[in-house]
Amino acid sequence: MDEKISLQAIENYSEAYAGIVVSEFYSKNQKINGQQILALTEIKQVNLFVIRELMNQWQAETQKIKSPYFDYDAEEVAASLKAFHNTLSNHISIGKADFIPLLRKAVYQTLFLLLSPYDFYSETLDTQGKSALQVSDLKNLIKYIKINKAPLEKLLAKLEERKAISISGNEIFSLLDSILEEVNFAPEEIDEYMAKFSLVFPLSVERLYENKAPANKPIVEVKKRVSKPEVVQTALPLVKEVIETTAKNNRIKDKLSINQKFMFTKMLFHGDFEIFTQAIDRIDMLDNFTQAKSYLERTYPEWDTESEEYAEFINLVERKFSS
Repeated sequence: MDEKISLQAIENYSEAYAGIVVSEFYSKNQKINGQQILALTEIKQVNLFVIRELMNQWQAETQKIKSPYFDYDAEEVAASLKAFHNTLSNHISIGKADFIPLLRKAVYQTLFLLLSPYDFYSETLDTQGKSALQVSDLKNLIKYIKINKAPLEKLLAKLEERKAISISGNEIFSLLDSILEEVNFAPEEIDEYMAKFSLVFPLSVERLYENKAPANKPIVEVKKRVSKPEVVQTALPLVKEVIETTAKNNRIKDKLSINQKFMFTKMLFHGDFEIFTQAIDRIDMLDNFTQAKSYLERTYPEWDTESEEYAEFINLVERKFSS
């Protein structure tokens, strides 16, 4: 049974958490400034997401400035607006009613990033109808992310190596998927963050899923890909080509979503992505499921064969050899 993150549960918790923090702060203060926001909660990511939302609001407002009489794109004007922005950012002053939605959204985004990093990337990097994402926008985004940021940093590095100015939506996720093959990355442990959240308002991870999960519920949402059977042509000249194509397309490594890679690396391969990749490559070279299962039992005798992670992994292996 698939278990999905409950966005409603995350939203409910975010509202409760934000309400407590805001009530406590504003019982002693009329306004909150930038330095106070950065130190507001024990979870730095929450504080940074509040600042990021403020910067997004500023950008949205400045983009509305258009005039048939004045050239706002002129170099001198643009420089003056940037200086004004820098000055204004040092004079943040927000009342209680306006701050509550900012903090609530920041808590929501932090939990989403912790529980389902790939889905967070998908939403954050979505070009939203635009033809491409500006590399400068990606660079600015990364400044505000402290949790599970390694793939995004690698993505930015690759784009800067190419001297790219922008990248299309399809290219973003294709590149991000390949990056996971190179980065020894597993999602951060969430226990510490859950404990810090619970200091303000009790939080159990199981309550953030639509179906209650066992204690060892993976920290990322698993998205299964269903393999489509290959259509084999009977014409003799095409047999060789079909066999080769089928073998290539039937590799486990090509069927894994990024979230699955995160989960298996963390829960089965002790957080070591290199070991995980070597194991997948080895299985893809074997001839049948019996060989694959024997290899896994011999190499990883410590695995809990009753766990959901093991069941999901072994199901993928079995499907490889049955298709």
